[in-house]
Amino acid sequence: MAGTDVASGAPLTRNVQRLSPDDAEALCPLAIEAGWNQVAADWRLMLQIGRGYGVRGAGGQWIASALSLPLGPSIAWLSMVLVTRAERRQGLGSLLLSRCLADVEAAGLDAGLDATEHGRPIYLPLGFQDVYPLSRWHAAPGVRRSVTPPEGIALRQVAPGDLPRICAYDRTRSSFQREPVLAHLLGRPGDNGRIAERADGALAGYALARDGYRALHVGPVVAEDEATGLALLGAALAATRGPVIADIPDRHDILRRWLTEQGATAPRSFMRMVRAKAGHADDTAHVFALAGPELA
Repeated sequence: MAGTDVASGAPLTRNVQRLSPDDAEALCPLAIEAGWNQVAADWRLMLQIGRGYGVRGAGGQWIASALSLPLGPSIAWLSMVLVTRAERRQGLGSLLLSRCLADVEAAGLDAGLDATEHGRPIYLPLGFQDVYPLSRWHAAPGVRRSVTPPEGIALRQVAPGDLPRICAYDRTRSSFQREPVLAHLLGRPGDNGRIAERADGALAGYALARDGYRALHVGPVVAEDEATGLALLGAALAATRGPVIADIPDRHDILRRWLTEQGATAPRSFMRMVRAKAGHADDTAHVFALAGPELA
């Protein structure tokens, strides 16, 4: 979720400030104006474990932002590159993004982001490379059917005590080490999180979700295979009758067909991109829904 408000021109001279978790509520209007889904809890999480920069307008309100979020010892995620509509095309997004990139480089980390179709041409000359395309799926309010998991797999609601197992499982199947993010998502309101377990108790996958300004965001969904991933996604959607969004890598045709059957649509697409020294092992083999462009 980066690049929509980045301009290629030279930025104006502005007083760039470090963002803090205490700024979370005041930053929400930037995301709301852009039509995004983040709430104050998301901003607060990112600013507690990451680093952000912003610019204030004449009235003291935030008019621009950008964030970097460390997701392990090798990569940081860039997101929330936002500029309020009246202040766009002045280079503020580029200015703040450059601050975040400088931090990432100084820490010796690779940089990743999810770019819109408008942002991708800006990131390519900066050394970012395509990893895979993904789509944001929207499911309108309504009753949704669940999906039977594969034989030998049982689903149940996630419990707080599952966190160590989820973190260990995620670490070996995603490209990230994101224990603080997963812990936060597990503690968010709602009962949409699910665990997939084998008969011997071994973990076969998990799904988490979080409340949003416009819809419930389901993700990450990480599992051993597509059938289990679909069952987890279906259980999460079936647990709510409100609107749902999910960011699904385009390679997962079974999930895409099922979402279409549920009446869901995918009006937006992104490209996952990285600027890496030696590639990045994010091949989506076990990742069936993302945590979100701001949380990877």
